[in-house]
Amino acid sequence: MIHTNQLAGGDLTRLFNELAPDVTVRNIIDDSMLAEVLAAGGVTPGVLRRYCQYAVLAEASGADLIFSQCSSVGEAADIARSMVSIPLVKIDERMAEVACQKGNRIAVVATAATTLGPTTRLLTRTAERLGTRITIVEELCTAAFERMLAGDRKGHNEILLGRIRDLFSRVDVVVCAQGSMLSLKPDLGETPIPVLMSPPIGVAHAVEVLRGLG
Repeated sequence: MIHTNQLAGGDLTRLFNELAPDVTVRNIIDDSMLAEVLAAGGVTPGVLRRYCQYAVLAEASGADLIFSQCSSVGEAADIARSMVSIPLVKIDERMAEVACQKGNRIAVVATAATTLGPTTRLLTRTAERLGTRITIVEELCTAAFERMLAGDRKGHNEILLGRIRDLFSRVDVVVCAQGSMLSLKPDLGETPIPVLMSPPIGVAHAVEVLRGLG
């Protein structure tokens, strides 16, 4: 797995252990990539260069598959794919397919603009590939991001839960753009529309790809 922060590693490893206990997970973590993306407002040449180097390194180390954890560097992962001969699975690409199949009005909830842009572009490309017409409603919750940076996970979750629930009457499906939003699941309960979170969907997709390698 290629990570841009250390927070998501535990949840993702647990999901891999649950779905595929025979799979060995190794991690490459560079939190400077996310810091650089946030400061620049998008993927920089330096981030792209490092990400591609990590992908090549992962293949050289014997990996059968690369799992890309961070949506903010998803477009760097797209380029890195051409540099390796093993599958590179992005955490959010299967979620985008599911969202486009679930409804036409899709809300994208993000706490950072650097995630919102790549996710909406991924949804647009996915809808075009599937021949589906969608309308995207962007919901940027910067206050939740500030709470997370301050170490206030409870405050982060409360803000996001309120914003997500406000969307139920306006859209067909909600896409949670960041894997860290998995922590909302216990408090979210039953919902009148699908609320999609990338970690379980993305890991299941990666396991499916691995099994298909034979």
